[in-house]
Amino acid sequence: MQGGPKGRLLIEGYGGGGFEVAGARHGGSILILPDRVLPWPITAAAEIDQAALRPLLDAAAAKLELLLIGSGARSVAPPAELRQALRDRGLGLDVMAIPAACRTFNILMMEHRAAAAALIAIS
Repeated sequence: MQGGPKGRLLIEGYGGGGFEVAGARHGGSILILPDRVLPWPITAAAEIDQAALRPLLDAAAAKLELLLIGSGARSVAPPAELRQALRDRGLGLDVMAIPAACRTFNILMMEHRAAAAALIAIS
């Protein structure tokens, strides 16, 4: 998938239980790395832990500086253990509702930042 600056993916839409990224529709929750989208079997913020983020962390943790979590219709803070584990990896964390997470991710991609997003699908 290509889209956005220098092949980076941009979120073009959300809602209806999924996301549109770089012209492709993705049903359900997703993980977005700067160069690819992965399905994510998370349906609620309470399910987010290190194991849930493992595909993202394994794929690009050394190259990322920031992780955005779109926690659904409203912002829900992740557990302290998860925040600390991400800090220990040198990864910044921002948690917000889906609309803000999508806008912020696109801005970060336009700025060529090393960011990823973990987004919970909303209706």
